[in-house]
Amino acid sequence: MHVVVNAATSVDGKLSSRRRKQIAISGPEDFDRVDRLRADSDAVMVGVGTVLADDPSLTLDESERRERRVDQGEPANPARVVADSRARTPTDARILDDAATTYVLVADAAPDERVDALRASGAEIVRAGADRVALPAAFEKLESAGVERLMVEGGGELIFSLFDAGLVDELSAFVGPTLIGGRDAPTLADGEGFVDEFPELTLEGVERLDDGVVLTWSA
Repeated sequence: MHVVVNAATSVDGKLSSRRRKQIAISGPEDFDRVDRLRADSDAVMVGVGTVLADDPSLTLDESERRERRVDQGEPANPARVVADSRARTPTDARILDDAATTYVLVADAAPDERVDALRASGAEIVRAGADRVALPAAFEKLESAGVERLMVEGGGELIFSLFDAGLVDELSAFVGPTLIGGRDAPTLADGEGFVDEFPELTLEGVERLDDGVVLTWSA
């Protein structure tokens, strides 16, 4: 599976403010770039924190891109994936609508009643790991289900976990002109952080969009 992490950060590397509410960091050109990335993916993934904070749909904005996918024999929208160890995704979340298949990755420790409620709401449940989702094992199951190209849109905890597990192939980040600040504001890669060994990326491209730049690295 080819894993592409995509994010929009402030000039100081923040994903949002300390209130963890979505902030408009990029503009129309970058929104279109993100929609293109989604259209080229088999699935789009977020962590449950993003679902709880922003309630995204993760569907394509452009109808022409949906039509093109259908013409190619693919679903109109890529599948959605939520990393949700304890099955906290609300059953009325937009990500569970019928616009696309939604996989919810849960750990064995997830309460059965919550897992059953999500399944009844249309989610495809993928179990992997004891207390937390074991991402490598979960990704093997997604790949068996036909996900060959996965786009990850955050948040910072999930992105760190993916780098920590060595699962990222490519990182694309729009860096906007906004300064957010705050020691408690989420960053591109939160989690425990690296101490002794640090992932080294290779810069593959720089592109100016809106009032910022898109930086692309291979991992």
